[in-house]
Amino acid sequence: MGAVVRAMKNMGFRHLRMAAPAPFEPDALLRVAHHAEDMIDRIEVYPDLNAALADTVFVVGTAAVKHPEHRRTYDVRDLAGELLARSATGRVALLFGTEADGLDLAALDRCHLIVTLPTDPDYPALNLAQSVLLLLYELRMAAMADRPPRAPAYHPATHAELERLFSVSEEVLAEIGFFKHNPGAAMRSLRQMAYRAALTPDDGVAVGSRATGAARGTAMSSRY
Repeated sequence: MGAVVRAMKNMGFRHLRMAAPAPFEPDALLRVAHHAEDMIDRIEVYPDLNAALADTVFVVGTAAVKHPEHRRTYDVRDLAGELLARSATGRVALLFGTEADGLDLAALDRCHLIVTLPTDPDYPALNLAQSVLLLLYELRMAAMADRPPRAPAYHPATHAELERLFSVSEEVLAEIGFFKHNPGAAMRSLRQMAYRAALTPDDGVAVGSRATGAARGTAMSSRY
């Protein structure tokens, strides 16, 4: 964690959120992140991942192994420009897992996109601080470019709004007997379609309202 704080300060990033972290002492982080008291004082701790991501509009997860059911890119440099553009419409998050295991499937399901650094396939896994530093370096280089990227012309739904949509959708689909074999896989596909559709808050509210009505009738949501 101290090495992550140091990497963030090196690259000019200031907002670090942790979801249910192991207990830590600020002095222990300072032994690695020298002169980063300001960063450590601003660390935000949340009870779970949904709470940590609630106000974000785009989430990029990191993974060294393949996850065919999730959209994925190796082009970190192009992604950096896209993320800077998206940050003009709301908070963008880079999501990293634990040092030992990375992100689990539930966390990956909350990502619009998975990024994999183009390492040697014979030894692909980076440690946490290395991954953070490399991604933030690309973002910094994109921010220093002469021509800033163009922001999207719409305001996307937040993670919290999308989670409400997914919750209502899962309830309705269960009520009508849609799930035959693997509800988790079906919801994973629905999530990926929603992420690709780039829903706005109005889209989410409209779909959520119709879905709720249907359920009753058949019942019977670093910056740079």
